[in-house]
Amino acid sequence: MKWTKRIYKTTITALSATLIMVSGWSAPVTSVHAAAAPAPATCGTGDHGLLQALQNKHSGDVSTPLSFSDVQFLNGNTGRAAGNGFMIGTSDGGCHFQEIYQGQWSFKQFDFPDNVHGFALASVEEGQAQYLIGTSNGGSEWKRLSNKAVSFERINFIDSKKGFAYERAATYYTKDGGQSWSKISTPPNTRGAYFSDRNTGWAVVIVPGSGYRVMKTTDGGGTWSLSLKAAFAEPEFGQISAKGDQVAVVLYGGTGMSQTSYSLYESANRGKSWNRVIAQETAGGGPAPGSGKAEFNKGPAAGKPGNLQLVGNSTSFLVGFSPAAEKVAVGRSYNGGKQWTNLPALAGYDGVISFTSNKEGWLAIRELDYSSLYATKDGGASWERRFSLKVMTQ
Repeated sequence: MKWTKRIYKTTITALSATLIMVSGWSAPVTSVHAAAAPAPATCGTGDHGLLQALQNKHSGDVSTPLSFSDVQFLNGNTGRAAGNGFMIGTSDGGCHFQEIYQGQWSFKQFDFPDNVHGFALASVEEGQAQYLIGTSNGGSEWKRLSNKAVSFERINFIDSKKGFAYERAATYYTKDGGQSWSKISTPPNTRGAYFSDRNTGWAVVIVPGSGYRVMKTTDGGGTWSLSLKAAFAEPEFGQISAKGDQVAVVLYGGTGMSQTSYSLYESANRGKSWNRVIAQETAGGGPAPGSGKAEFNKGPAAGKPGNLQLVGNSTSFLVGFSPAAEKVAVGRSYNGGKQWTNLPALAGYDGVISFTSNKEGWLAIRELDYSSLYATKDGGASWERRFSLKVMTQ
């Protein structure tokens, strides 16, 4: 396996060293004899002077505009965002960004279980064969972990060795950092799954002509039990996540005229009981899966659901985007889905969220002229743009 060529070696090495020191980089000065603290540094704006050549290369390229595909923060200060041929990072909450990587890999999704080790699904060119790649120095260098292309749609690592990979109908587990994978037994017709550890997992199962079943295992897939039934004539797939006692699942309905119907269910007691939080019916997509009263009949931005994230003991976030309306918004619950709030929308076509607490989070948005990173400190009620790449030159 060959390491990809590093760009701007000195800068990247310095950045990796900075990012690897997550929190507690140095003890604060507490002595009464300490000098007065210096004035706060001025934060960067726009593209922070980064990726200039890459932006020029993609400028005016309608087929492959430069944009963010994923964002992940480990805490309120330290995080990364990546796209087609680049990865950037910050260690001060977005006041300053630095280039971590620029090279051949176009990132689809990445996951850092800590600030040193990372894994990603990436291709050499957009739309080409996808590989699982890994880094052990914060992201400045990446190597292929799979000799062959992979069909994984999503990865989730618990630590630097143990992780899960998901296809639409299959789930895999690794205990050696992605070098080898074993298939986990899931129910027939599984169309979405999530494992919080090797024993505890959830599966969205379709029953053609009948609807959805949400199933749970506590023995690593050996046996599965029914947790939720939702009637729907033409079930397709779902998105599910779990954290502690929380479980949340998006069950997809139909899609048409740039509209998507879906239902969001949440449980605060490991699936013993469920709340139907969102039931979004649309003219183009038809009815929402399931039945019964829902808290809301529209999701965030009244659009297509994006990624779902659970935080803490009872907080959930869902991003939604409506390309036709050019809106991206976040919805949230602070009490396990018993109450839900759809928050004000931003201009854009799609988005990805990463929240580190019930208040602090990040949102990567593709806008008309920019691909931007926004930060919130009030749970998505308001957003501040911290980084932006020029998508097109007028």
